[in-house]
Amino acid sequence: MAKALGYAANHSFSRLKPQEFEREEPREGEVEIEVLYCGVCHSDIHQVKNEWGNTVYPCMPGHEIVGRVSRLGPGASRHAVGDLVGVGCMIDSCGLCESCLHGDENYCEGPNSWLATYNGPMIPKAKAPGKANMYGRDNTFGGYSTSIVVKESFVLRVPEGLDPAAAAPILCAGVTTWSPLRHWGVKAGDRVGVIGLGGLGHMAVKLAKAMGAQVTAFTTTTEKLVEARKLDAEGLMWSDKDALKALEGQFDFILSTVPEKHDLNSFVPLLRRDGALVVVGALEPLAPVNNMEVAFHRRTLAGSLIGSIRETQEVLDFCAEHGIAPDIQVIPIQEVNAAYKAVEKGDVRFRYVIDMASLRQEMAGA
Repeated sequence: MAKALGYAANHSFSRLKPQEFEREEPREGEVEIEVLYCGVCHSDIHQVKNEWGNTVYPCMPGHEIVGRVSRLGPGASRHAVGDLVGVGCMIDSCGLCESCLHGDENYCEGPNSWLATYNGPMIPKAKAPGKANMYGRDNTFGGYSTSIVVKESFVLRVPEGLDPAAAAPILCAGVTTWSPLRHWGVKAGDRVGVIGLGGLGHMAVKLAKAMGAQVTAFTTTTEKLVEARKLDAEGLMWSDKDALKALEGQFDFILSTVPEKHDLNSFVPLLRRDGALVVVGALEPLAPVNNMEVAFHRRTLAGSLIGSIRETQEVLDFCAEHGIAPDIQVIPIQEVNAAYKAVEKGDVRFRYVIDMASLRQEMAGA
């Protein structure tokens, strides 16, 4: 076991605080990674506050991790010590179900689904009677820490040309928007709408633009209209009913990145026949949709969950090739609780990234 330090919450109402713990030694086919940067995702806040009802405490968030390989476990050969690598939302899956064998680990159908980078098995044993915990872990600690140990097949190569700090959010915000854009076949000349212009939304705009699409961002604030123009996208207030009415039947694809319950009925009519509206931001029940608007134009309403390991490497490589990176604000870990409040207020443009040198300094001074 190796000593480590991280920031964790012990209750849904508590702040993140320093917590010493021990990481397991890298086992067969695993690598140990010194964490350099970790993005702050809105889902970190949902999980810490137990807003999905499945949090395992203590909860040490962080699934947008960039670091350097520091040790190899027996038989590990995909990465070398010193390599710049990334870790996203998953660190393992069953590897045997149809989804895993197809390369869609993010839809793993094993007894516990995929193993989350933090918060243990996706389905805690207490909520899955009779289902064994195949991973042998009741909880996992994420990237708000000095180090992490991960199965090598779930470790991504960070390409040259990507700033390591800016690369971190690509491992969640990037692939979460890339996966549906690719799966639903967005191509040059398509008209794409993006609902919400936060951490996920601004990455969706950048990726869709690089694919050659014409992009419109729908937002609720005039400040975000300015941000949309900076991204070379059209910006519209989704409260502007006349503007939405004028766009009916014009979009090939719409992606909703809003991280909480919202109403999609204003956006369904904007789709062309056979167009798709895909939700990636919210995991809770949404407002009912008027199916007449769906059925009469053979429109599709769908959801998408992060992305596979293959897709994550694809989006990292695509971003490096096209010079795409999220807009970030780098902070020391000691400011993470204030960062959470800013994220909830929508005051960050567009993603906080924690510099873990600040945590190592805290560890050295302890």
